[in-house]
Amino acid sequence: MSSSSASKKQALFITSLISLWYSSNIGVLLLNKFLLSNYGFAFPVFLTMCHMSACAILSYVSIVFLKIVPLQRIKSMSQFLRIATLSIVFCVSVVGGNISLKFLPVSFNQAVGATTPFFTALFAYLMTLKMEAWITYLCLVPVVGGVVIASGGEPSFHLYGFIMCIGATAARAFKSVLQGVLLSSEGEKLNSMNLLLYMSPIAVIVLLPAAIVMEPNVLDVTISLGMEHKFMALLLFLNSTMAYGANLCNFLVTKHTSALTLQVLGNAKGAVAVVISILIFRNPVTFTGIAGYTMTVMGVVAYGEAKRRHK
Repeated sequence: MSSSSASKKQALFITSLISLWYSSNIGVLLLNKFLLSNYGFAFPVFLTMCHMSACAILSYVSIVFLKIVPLQRIKSMSQFLRIATLSIVFCVSVVGGNISLKFLPVSFNQAVGATTPFFTALFAYLMTLKMEAWITYLCLVPVVGGVVIASGGEPSFHLYGFIMCIGATAARAFKSVLQGVLLSSEGEKLNSMNLLLYMSPIAVIVLLPAAIVMEPNVLDVTISLGMEHKFMALLLFLNSTMAYGANLCNFLVTKHTSALTLQVLGNAKGAVAVVISILIFRNPVTFTGIAGYTMTVMGVVAYGEAKRRHK
């Protein structure tokens, strides 16, 4: 009886964790779109800096004070430089994604973002010269083909937004491959929460001058928007906190389930985000666009399954 009760509690805990992961990931995506496109807060670099500031502070609290995971120390200058490199690439991916949300609907943004496995496979080959099984590469054809079809059927297509989204997707894939290469030795491996602890402050240092140069009137506009809309400060705080929550939930779901489960949930999350964004923002969609996105998601699922079986 006690074993049954414990398993029920564990199942409830994992279900709650997955629900939090979904809500934080989709919530930060939709709030980004709302702030950048519908709220007049057109400052993607500054918004990313707010996210990274929250991640730096909350990571420190979670690891040093709450001890959610043990603190892992940086052991050498070379390890620090590798983390700094990862942080810069991560900044590029997040800023690019936020810029694309200014011009593209969330549904199309997610369709393009689903091509991450294609870029991951490309960079993995270029950087390590390791080949996957041919069936794995074959599964990438519908991943790319689906986005090509979706692009042709997207009523709100914007070339600059599309380029930013592709760039962000490529940078995200490059970061994951780079992380595997740079932190491959057992002595230098960091779990994702400790990596976030060290990457976030570096990201803030990089983004601060970028925001000053690229968005010089950000403080004036933010203050005026705060005076005009009483929930402005709350939305920024909530958005930044959710950005950290998404990273924390990502780590906890992987820890209590598996990386494969996270991958499957991630594929479904993209589809859920698309449906919710269409319902909220009412952006026009076409049958061609939906068909293209469906093809991309099916290709991603097939790619993940092919990699699992090959291993």
